[in-house]
Amino acid sequence: MGWDPVRLTVPRTSGRADANLVLSGLTRLIVSGTAESRAELVKHTGLARSTVNSHLDALIAAGVVAERGALSGGGRGRPAHRLAIAPRAGVVLAADVGAHSTRLAVADLGQDLLAEKQVSLDLSVGPEKALDVLTEHLRELLRNTDVAADEVKALVMGLPGPVDPRMGMPVRPPIMPGWDGFPVGDTMADRFDCTASVDNDVNLMALGEARALPAEESPLLFLKIGTGIGGGIVSATGELHRGSDGAAGDIGHIRVPGADDVICQCGNVGCVEAVASADAVLRGLRAESGGPQTIEDLARLLRDGDALAIRRIRAAAATIGEVVAMLVHFYNPKRIVLGGLITSVGDDLLAGIRSVVYRRALPLATRHLSLANSTLGRSAGLAGAVVAGIENVLSPEGIHRLVRDMP
Repeated sequence: MGWDPVRLTVPRTSGRADANLVLSGLTRLIVSGTAESRAELVKHTGLARSTVNSHLDALIAAGVVAERGALSGGGRGRPAHRLAIAPRAGVVLAADVGAHSTRLAVADLGQDLLAEKQVSLDLSVGPEKALDVLTEHLRELLRNTDVAADEVKALVMGLPGPVDPRMGMPVRPPIMPGWDGFPVGDTMADRFDCTASVDNDVNLMALGEARALPAEESPLLFLKIGTGIGGGIVSATGELHRGSDGAAGDIGHIRVPGADDVICQCGNVGCVEAVASADAVLRGLRAESGGPQTIEDLARLLRDGDALAIRRIRAAAATIGEVVAMLVHFYNPKRIVLGGLITSVGDDLLAGIRSVVYRRALPLATRHLSLANSTLGRSAGLAGAVVAGIENVLSPEGIHRLVRDMP
């Protein structure tokens, strides 16, 4: 269950840094496993030992950081203590809401996954009823992990559609009727008395995947191929690029030639997700053979080597590859990652996209490019949500509130 600790970004500090900036940097270095001792904190921050010690002592006194067993080493003198985030410093809630299934998690601020659960959530009933169900599932998860309500410091949700992350609300999501403009973030913040943020689900998958990989694997482009086709973009510094309104990476609605008779859920024609998503493949198979009915059925056919399903997937891969080749020239990523259930059951989709990209894109843009399936698989969205939540809590503003509110 879960994933190994992933990298957190660390705010830059200097000799005259703001106290909250220093506290934020120290805790993030500890959480990501980059620094386990006072000496390592001095090394990675570039701050004076006295500055590190005074701020670290404040974090320990507040109950945010704890000193555990001694670190092994061959140095002289008293052995250094291993630093860690205190177990009861707080938790974050993560909700990776999908069109067909929703995954939930509770994690502490040290990235330890306390509980994980997959639930059914019907988005078509509208935001009020769906969020009521989601809230009860999350509260049940907290009860089962023995976490008190006041220990929840942040909640992060990913939704399967366009999202305005600053306002915390969906924006005309094609598969979420009635959700347009609904204040999801504010609603969940009120229910759990914590900060709450809302993002596109593929953005969180991209963030989780990028932080689980070495830093040199970014810039990264994450493609989720499922009911639709979505993209998430992570910069070379490991940060999400959302664009000015949160619409960056919405690649499913790029038009592909020769498909003017295919109507997309967005109302336009010829969108790549209407032509080459898993749902599009399912429609084609149903027209030819009377089945399958669900993405799980399609995955089963691909796993069993069904010739017709494989042929349809390869055709979809060729179409997606043309779009990806264009994106390679536009963004020049170091790594392209494919996610979604059908990418995990075989390499036909990956091989087809890779073949087109290397054939269509110029060598300058592809000489260091790698294309691969997700290393985190179905956990990518939860990992991204947990990372986003912890970074929010341990931001300069968040760490000030955390230290102030600790008993």
